[in-house]
Amino acid sequence: MAESKSLRKPVFTKVDQLRPGTIGHTLTVKVVNTKMVLQKGRADGPQVRQMRIAECLVGDETGMIIFTARNEQVLRDDALGVLVHSAAYILISTNAHLFILVVDLMKEGTTITLRNAKIDMFKGSMRLAVDKWGRVEVAEPANFNVKEDNNLSLIEYELVNVVEE
Repeated sequence: MAESKSLRKPVFTKVDQLRPGTIGHTLTVKVVNTKMVLQKGRADGPQVRQMRIAECLVGDETGMIIFTARNEQVLRDDALGVLVHSAAYILISTNAHLFILVVDLMKEGTTITLRNAKIDMFKGSMRLAVDKWGRVEVAEPANFNVKEDNNLSLIEYELVNVVEE
């Protein structure tokens, strides 16, 4: 008989601890603002899919960073209890579960938990992202104020190759 292993407890990271090229971050942040950067339909077989990408400024008590939200990132229905008071969410029914598009969850003041997030580089600056291996979840409202004077996405990095002699 196989022993059941318990799941590891997540280690939460603060925004000011994020570094270029790192992966596997779990953090709780508040949405400061959201800007839609791409919204277009594309033909995908018999259906036309709407493709949407938003850049969301998110942060905690240590700093802020831009989070790129893509519409294929979805939340399961276990987060619906927090969302009942809000309107204008797109609901999709698949395999008897309700899914809510992440782009629509990125409203100012919403607290979210990012699991298995990674740092992508875009034009020399850091962007927080969650790929298919991660999750974006609505969390209970946090009681911290976002430190708006420490925006990590404004720091420009340059890759320098070191030649060993």
